[in-house]
Amino acid sequence: MGHKKTKIVLDADVIIHFIEADSFSLLPDIFPEYEYLILDVVYNEVSKNNKTKNFIDNYLHHFPSMKQEIFAPNGKSMKEYFLLQQKFGKGESACMVYCRDNQDVLGSSNLKDIKNYCSKNNITYLTTLDFLYYAYCRKKMTQQECTEFMQAVNNAGSKLPIIDITQYICTVQI
Repeated sequence: MGHKKTKIVLDADVIIHFIEADSFSLLPDIFPEYEYLILDVVYNEVSKNNKTKNFIDNYLHHFPSMKQEIFAPNGKSMKEYFLLQQKFGKGESACMVYCRDNQDVLGSSNLKDIKNYCSKNNITYLTTLDFLYYAYCRKKMTQQECTEFMQAVNNAGSKLPIIDITQYICTVQI
């Protein structure tokens, strides 16, 4: 039996940040050894904006490293999903349960929502800044490009701290 390839399961906020910074196509290049996954629940959230929907649809159609998957929990996972939805959004809840069940990596910047659950359930997670850090370390982006990314995200209305990426300390190793 073959080794299961770990996936990075993207939540809406990371997807939106990379689209706002016009850098979505860079995501698979940061961790080319991983498959990227967008759960249907998250896809439905980001697809409320037609521009974003068309962009994601085009990307899913042309790039094999990015896939969409139906989130279909059962048994205890279904119960956990509904319990999480009492505190968190559908997409976040689905991503956390999926990553817990499949030992995959969660891509989300909603630390106040995900951090405790991920720690408790041994889920590795990456924030937008973690992705930028790895892009910088792997020479996919320069320091200036990282700063411009953060500024573009903030100019689009999202909140992302503008930091010196060379001083950022990412505690996640995947």
